Amino acid sequence: MNLIIDAGNTRIKVAVFENDTIFDMVVVDRKKILSEIKKILKKYKISHGILSSVSFISETTIEKLQNLVHLMVLSSSTNVPFVNLYKTPNTLGVDRIALVAGAVNEFPNKNILIIDAGTCITFDFVNKQSEYLGGAISPGIKMRFLSLNHFTANLPLLEKEEMSNVIGRNTKESMNSGVVNGVIQEIEGIINQYKKKYMDLTVVLTGGDTKFLSKQLKSSIFANQNFLLQGLNRILIFNIDK
Repeated sequence: MNLIIDAGNTRIKVAVFENDTIFDMVVVDRKKILSEIKKILKKYKISHGILSSVSFISETTIEKLQNLVHLMVLSSSTNVPFVNLYKTPNTLGVDRIALVAGAVNEFPNKNILIIDAGTCITFDFVNKQSEYLGGAISPGIKMRFLSLNHFTANLPLLEKEEMSNVIGRNTKESMNSGVVNGVIQEIEGIINQYKKKYMDLTVVLTGGDTKFLSKQLKSSIFANQNFLLQGLNRILIFNIDK
């Protein structure tokens, strides 16, 4: 069994895989990561693990984790099952690397646009030759609400709600329409831009806002909230096999 650790900007997901199947998945507090991992190791017979972190995890914590399990730390130099044609590969986020690995495994020989709707919204494109070309990064839903509150004197801090009317009839509705409708139109517009160039495009939506957005998007998409975990597991298997 494989131990998969995804340390994102807002939370840490820990999953246990056997081959390509998720056996267990928990969200853990950053301060309790070591104790939670110990619980998992007592429960399952883990052979290898992989850590992906886009936020700060101390070297001491990583060393302690590596003393518990045979753990590789994902970086831009890790062997991956695709060709990375990004002009600055050393700056490519490990979360985006994992998503592309998951995409080429799940949809081989396809043109794929992966949309990760989390703290940021990232767009990543890999062609049917398994060549990663790049993508885009924009603010996520929560970040947009935070910026409206932070950079103005009178706008409140809101939580997202499904949009009932594109025309906001008060400040709260106007803000929600601006943010949510703006994100939906942005995603739809970018999908259409890619489809003009790649008509046989496969679109994957993942990340924390997957369920919220998938119900409101008109484009045909594959929605999978655990796609990043699957990509990390695929990178681990790829390196074990090597």
